[in-house]
Amino acid sequence: MARNSVLAFDLGGTKLAAALVNRSGKVLERRSVEVDKSSVIAPVQQILQLARELRSGKNGKAEIAAVGVAVPGLVRHDGTVWAPNLPGWKRMALARRLKQALRVPVVVESDRNAAVLGEAWRGGARGKSDVIVLMLGTGIGAGILSEGRLVRGAHELSGCAGWMVVTDERGPEAAGVGQLESLAAGPAIARAAKEELARGSGGLLAKIPAESITAYEVAEAARRGDLPSIKVYHRAGRLLGHAVANLVSLFDPQVVVIGGGLASAGDLFMDALKQSMKEAAQPLAGKKVRVVLSRLGGNANLLGAAHLAWELIP
Repeated sequence: MARNSVLAFDLGGTKLAAALVNRSGKVLERRSVEVDKSSVIAPVQQILQLARELRSGKNGKAEIAAVGVAVPGLVRHDGTVWAPNLPGWKRMALARRLKQALRVPVVVESDRNAAVLGEAWRGGARGKSDVIVLMLGTGIGAGILSEGRLVRGAHELSGCAGWMVVTDERGPEAAGVGQLESLAAGPAIARAAKEELARGSGGLLAKIPAESITAYEVAEAARRGDLPSIKVYHRAGRLLGHAVANLVSLFDPQVVVIGGGLASAGDLFMDALKQSMKEAAQPLAGKKVRVVLSRLGGNANLLGAAHLAWELIP
């Protein structure tokens, strides 16, 4: 039987998604579970369980050509993974373990690199060679393609965009996660909204317990016309625009794709982001670049992992 599918996995700090993907990038079947952090090996066992389920799912018994995995951390040259949000994952030999168990070629890549490959393959940067994907969520990271090649850095640390400096202000978590992340990631948006409430701004968020406020609740309030919430997202957009300006000036990309969980609130910050980017970026690069929201949503990392898996097959 022809091996006409690959398995792709997107392992995050809280969720694990898996998909069966054909050579044209179509997701044939998709599943997700909460990540089991009860032991060091538990996430690996979850990947293997989902692999078994997808191999014998609704599409019949699938013949798998290869496996690609996106991980929330650093993948070293020897294939081991450092993932700070997964207990004990300081040097996890993930590719070797999966290859031994599944008996097919396996490739493991950082989630930010998988995201930019997914967007360039089947997303908002399809067919482009110079692309940046800025992933916004609990954290902030960037995947970078230059002339069709991933920019990795000497220590596989390129794309740590949350550490960019975009203002004189430092959020309370800046020393641990970076200045931009401390001011414009999901937790920072929730914190900024709570600070607005503490200053007596009132508004719709005053009607719910402060501990329940997340970036999602702030977005919902903003869409209902809540001025403090609108202000919070506008400011985050300005800061993110300065970050994008830095990336555009340094790398001169054709496209910058805004992805990650916060992209769903793009209607609240994209205008501010684009305006501040144009004000601060190198003028010609800022005029030429397209800045777009991801169309792939939660599938960007999966498709990037699938693309890498297909590259293993002649």
